Amino acid sequence: MIRRFATLLFLAAVAAAGCGGPPAAPVAAPSTAPSTAPSPAATPLAVVPGDAPRRPIGPREITFDDIKLEMEKGAPFTRDLLPTRVTSLAGTAIRIRGYILPSFQQTGLTQFVLVRDNQECCFGPGAALHDSVVVRMRPGRTADFSIRPVAVAGTFKIDELRAPDGSHLAIYALDGDEVK
Repeated sequence: MIRRFATLLFLAAVAAAGCGGPPAAPVAAPSTAPSTAPSPAATPLAVVPGDAPRRPIGPREITFDDIKLEMEKGAPFTRDLLPTRVTSLAGTAIRIRGYILPSFQQTGLTQFVLVRDNQECCFGPGAALHDSVVVRMRPGRTADFSIRPVAVAGTFKIDELRAPDGSHLAIYALDGDEVK
């Protein structure tokens, strides 16, 4: 309970602060339709002797594009916006790359927000909900802040985190196993 409250306070403070700059320019829609299937290529497969099916070794590699929702920035979130390709990841060991959102603590992080990009603000008012993941490291594990992109492995969850006013601060979470 205390951990969730601390996360809520941290996210609310970041959301209130926003980016501190002008809003990002609108991005043109891609000329081709985005793929609705998660990227399968990066997960190595083990070959088991005999006719046994191949199975993944380690966490499944995903990107922020794999958990993207078809919704406008700032639009209200409802669970029916979650496509099967996202809900099927719940409870799955994944690895996702992104940037650790800066905070006052630099080392020994037990929780942090992983964001898609550090070049433009993707957290705060008007940010897309699918561009951030709240990472809570498993007991005994920590991470250190880096300005470089990191790969975070852990168990993916759909966990709605709301501000006191009921608005969504985040919808994805990860029980973190390792940060590289």
